Amino acid sequence: MNASERTRLTNPAFFRRPPVIPGQPPVKGIASPRRAGGFTYLALMIAVALMGFGLAAYGELYSHAAQREKERELLFIGGQFRDAIASYYNRSPGAKVYPKKLEDLVEDKRFPMPQHHLRRVYRDPITDSIDWGLVEAPGGGFMGVYSHSEEAPIKSGNFDVPDAAFEGADRYTKWTFSYSPPGSGQAVAPAKGR
Repeated sequence: MNASERTRLTNPAFFRRPPVIPGQPPVKGIASPRRAGGFTYLALMIAVALMGFGLAAYGELYSHAAQREKERELLFIGGQFRDAIASYYNRSPGAKVYPKKLEDLVEDKRFPMPQHHLRRVYRDPITDSIDWGLVEAPGGGFMGVYSHSEEAPIKSGNFDVPDAAFEGADRYTKWTFSYSPPGSGQAVAPAKGR
């Protein structure tokens, strides 16, 4: 390679596109900068649209998974409340009575040494509050709890035996976790405002 060729290759202008002269056809093999920009913009818009659809589908999937997890947690916590109410009722000294308030399940002061039927008043995973609906018991107090959420549950069937009554419920407020003694014939009365 001679000196003039080396100088030409080291010159940055050598690698630039030839100028487009109006009225002359562009040099073959080189796309017009205006046309290339349009295709790039179109490809970018298609990529953004596809990413948007993908993110929307992922968001929907994540939302359903989170809702199903909240339902599993509600079923577990409701079972804990049901068991605590049964324990409170069955361990009653003298006549069997239901608890008057949720705190009675945490610390039962009817005994010389307070009994604990529940570790704490659990939060409702659907509403994220400790404000539970209470199912009134026939002789006073409450015999069950339910969520105040009016949302429609995803789970509509295939419940465990204690929760079989939830089959086909159209709102979480119809998922009542209540205890009635075997053979008592007490039915769960719908609470006011449900």
